[in-house]
Amino acid sequence: MSGAPAARAVVFAYHDVGVRCLRTLLAHRVAVPLLLTHADASAETIWFDSVARHAAWHGIEVLTPPSPNVPEIVERVRAAQPDFLFSFYYRSLLGAQLLAVPRRGAYNMHGSLLPKYRGRVPVNWAVLHGETETGATLHAMSAAPDAGDIVDREAVPILPDDTAVEVFRKVTVAAEIALNRCLPALLAGTARHTPQDPAAGSYFGRRTPRDGAIDWRRGALAAHNLIRAVAPPYPGAYSEAQGMPLRVLRSLPAATSWHAAAAPPFPSLRWQDGVLYAQCHDGALQLLEFELGGDIDSAAAFHRRFGERALPLKPVME
Repeated sequence: MSGAPAARAVVFAYHDVGVRCLRTLLAHRVAVPLLLTHADASAETIWFDSVARHAAWHGIEVLTPPSPNVPEIVERVRAAQPDFLFSFYYRSLLGAQLLAVPRRGAYNMHGSLLPKYRGRVPVNWAVLHGETETGATLHAMSAAPDAGDIVDREAVPILPDDTAVEVFRKVTVAAEIALNRCLPALLAGTARHTPQDPAAGSYFGRRTPRDGAIDWRRGALAAHNLIRAVAPPYPGAYSEAQGMPLRVLRSLPAATSWHAAAAPPFPSLRWQDGVLYAQCHDGALQLLEFELGGDIDSAAAFHRRFGERALPLKPVME
């Protein structure tokens, strides 16, 4: 597009949502004189696109401060004279001094249908809890995280066997759709702002690799939801089978049973008819992708080593 800028915005952004939403602003002729993002952490698997790269292509100044709330960064943002601040999957909360800078408001894109799943890693939590729907919400930023007025939302389905990264890709598109739809009204000053009722929603904190420990006692469906919530590129779900480490990367609920005389103890791993199953007290999971003991990664390899012998699963790996 050509012509005069529709507005000026300082953008705080990271991840794929950051890339798509930045490009949406630019498509609507929003001038972005300054963008703040995160330096990629060496210990993190970077499987997503680079906001800094896209900003550089458009000649946007990029900063990667450890904290955005220090005085020198607040002054840099103020000097850019923004009409708006936008936060698109930026990982740090913006303090009151930053939120007071823009003339026309500060807005955040959150990866859930607010007020549900406020807080950290909302997609992973939604998958873990077996939700059938999530989405993206653009909302005004306030002192409380993810609690400001809603401007627009876009829903996406969560299918029963979707992994978190598959859902995240849908949420990325939902974020772009929501922003693209509401941005003209936001720029014109006519966008509707709907207050949230935080009491009607939920708040969740960050997750760590240790949260991938499978408690088989909770049953097959709970184990399946955890497996898909932390499947790669996230760290993966883990357990222990007869003293060997087990990492489960992909599963499917399965209808199977054993002859009473040969029924395995619960919970346990067992091969049957070319498939490896994790058998719980209330059902079974077919393990599609897994790593057992460092050298067994297929049902055939398990059968060669253990035959039809059942291996007990430790309820929680310690």
